[in-house]
Amino acid sequence: MTDTEPPAPLPLTAVETIARTAHAHQTDKAGHPYTEHLRAVAEGVRTRGGDPAQIAAAWLHDAIEDDALTDQWLEEAPLSPRTKAIVRAVTKHPGEPLEAYATRILTTPGALLVKEADLAHNTDPSRLAALDEPTRKRLTEKYARMRALLGLTGD
Repeated sequence: MTDTEPPAPLPLTAVETIARTAHAHQTDKAGHPYTEHLRAVAEGVRTRGGDPAQIAAAWLHDAIEDDALTDQWLEEAPLSPRTKAIVRAVTKHPGEPLEAYATRILTTPGALLVKEADLAHNTDPSRLAALDEPTRKRLTEKYARMRALLGLTGD
């Protein structure tokens, strides 16, 4: 390897470890360890035929948005350009209209599959059942709108 060649992308086990460490002290809205959501999304991407770059992005899909890792970390991380692009695409920015967010996902190769797996886990009935009624209603409407903007129908 020369100095001009980028380092080889991290193996998925290393990406998983980074994601689990970064989100270790976070919980979801129902109080469960947030890493359970990351695992479910990564597994959802894998079972939907996702490739290693997409699975790595699934592990990291909320890292920047949730301030678990920084933009600078992502820029410098030994990840494939495709993984980085997908993570950036699925990272919603504060105040960003859902339409702009959806457009970015739809125009970034590989990102739709990651977001589809994320939405599938977010709308899992057993997961939603653990929430209070106002939160469940708000999130169900939010996720339905996002699925519609992305052209996702059914499960």
